[in-house]
Amino acid sequence: MNRNLTEPRPTFVTHLECSLTGERYEADQLHGLSRAGRPLLVRYDLEALGAAVSRETIAARATDLWRWREWLPVRRTESIVSLGEIETPLIPIPRSGGASVLVKDEGRLPTGSFKARGLVMAVAMARELGVTRIAMPTNGNAGAALAAYAARCGIETVILCPEETPDVNVREIAQQGARVWRVNGQIDECGAIVARGAAEGRWFDLSTLKEPYRIEGKKTMGLELAAQFGWDLPDAIFYPTGGGTGLIGMWKAFDELERLGWIGSKRPRMYAVQASGCAPIVRAFEAGQDHAERWEDAATVAAGIRVPRAVGDFLILRAVRASGGRALAVGDPAILKAVDDCARRDGLLLCPEGGATLAAYTQAVRDNLVDEEERVVLFNCATGLKYPMPPADQWLDKDAPIDLATL
Repeated sequence: MNRNLTEPRPTFVTHLECSLTGERYEADQLHGLSRAGRPLLVRYDLEALGAAVSRETIAARATDLWRWREWLPVRRTESIVSLGEIETPLIPIPRSGGASVLVKDEGRLPTGSFKARGLVMAVAMARELGVTRIAMPTNGNAGAALAAYAARCGIETVILCPEETPDVNVREIAQQGARVWRVNGQIDECGAIVARGAAEGRWFDLSTLKEPYRIEGKKTMGLELAAQFGWDLPDAIFYPTGGGTGLIGMWKAFDELERLGWIGSKRPRMYAVQASGCAPIVRAFEAGQDHAERWEDAATVAAGIRVPRAVGDFLILRAVRASGGRALAVGDPAILKAVDDCARRDGLLLCPEGGATLAAYTQAVRDNLVDEEERVVLFNCATGLKYPMPPADQWLDKDAPIDLATL
């Protein structure tokens, strides 16, 4: 096992806080949403944390998610559940993106997506707080991550998927021991069923942002970026945004690092990328609103961002506006073209959601929102191997004459 998982685990958690009202909640207790119906944020004693850990300390540790253990809420080493959460690489895509564009390839994580970051933390904390049965709605990858980590520590899991969820994801969830059901509706409608069961005491609701700890796992993306960029953040980040946990988490990470004095006040411009067939955050951003109305008849090839309503909408919009960024929508043809271009020209197979970030970046350059010389990070949130690909059905008959010049 990695030494980062076996070393003593000092924790600096002080309390939880309502993201809307600031109301304080006790740590080490099981919580869902705040009394205001909004996500809870974990707060730390950053002065004590900074006295205990230095940037040199971090540099000396194995480069995985658990190198950031002081920034994470798990108190007991025995609560940790892990499948090998590596630090994901930054991959240049000079031919399809440009000389200054890097892809943070989250498809290298367990179960092939960045959902591993949030779910490893949520499951570890559920384990620590005595949860034995969990339910959650998913468009695919989050369910796969939950099923894997729950299987690892023996927590029973019920997962509901919208009917359009890719079959490979549903089978992956089932293979890893979860009870998985398709539902004739969207993810928020699956979530309503989960919430009803939680209210009846049947399970704990692990829906996006309805418990406090997925944000803490996802914020490691921001911590990693700061270290990978030598504590000087990139100019812009393009992030595929459904529930938006990762964008919110990165913004939280940057704030914590600045308060420690590890980075300055500079922030990347945050670009929340959605599909034009499901773009509630974009619509709210453009209308100057703080909350996003539900998007009806959501449809896109990028299943991971097919989220008609996000409980953390105001946190996404707050971060995007504070950063000087924007919420951008791209159509399915542009998404599929970006996936094809990156694979053929740079050899990196993006998932559709990752393709959306490349398509949005390309459009942003054309619209003069981003300069080609700026340092930009695109998030590829899952391996492209999980998604349908164009057919490749050409055949050769070894027994017939073959004109090699035609190959």
